[in-house]
Amino acid sequence: MKSTVLLRRARAVAWRALGVLTAVGITAAPALAHPNTGLGVGFVSGFTHPLTGLDHIMAMVAVGIWGTQLRKPAIWLLPVTFPLVMSVGGALGVRGVPLPGVEIGVAASAAVLGLMILLAARPPIWVAAVLVGAFAIFHGYAHGVELPKAAYPLAYGVGFVLSTGLLHLTGIALGLMERWPLGIKALRGVGAGISLGGALLLFGLIR
Repeated sequence: MKSTVLLRRARAVAWRALGVLTAVGITAAPALAHPNTGLGVGFVSGFTHPLTGLDHIMAMVAVGIWGTQLRKPAIWLLPVTFPLVMSVGGALGVRGVPLPGVEIGVAASAAVLGLMILLAARPPIWVAAVLVGAFAIFHGYAHGVELPKAAYPLAYGVGFVLSTGLLHLTGIALGLMERWPLGIKALRGVGAGISLGGALLLFGLIR
């Protein structure tokens, strides 16, 4: 009975996180659009950009799930580390600083993070943070180089960091299923799917 209640709560939190993500995306444009500036364009573009690529979505949700598997302090440290470091990568992209292998790094992040979930890997917290941070650079850079010409970089950055945080929250909510016996298997299945998806994307890029 207790495990069933936990599962229902995890599902409820996941749906709420997805609802918030959708609601913010829908309301962002009318709330921030301004005919004389690129503020609204920047925020909306930044917020929606992480939602347009499956590789980004898989990796960001994976960070939340893996953090939940690792428990405190990783459950909050990894989702905080990723967007913070990602903003640095975004700044590099906006400034046009060369960074090789960006798309490969993004695809590899999904493959590796999914594998961590599948294996329920528990490295030292600093190792997990460094791994997540390294991948965040590539994700941030990919966002930065696609900054719309008419948009403000700061508003764009705030948008994609907020969107990323909500995706992490979705991953954390899904990760709560680990408290339920069948949920552990379900999460490993999700990890396998993310890892396979990332590997397929990586294979396509390399080939």
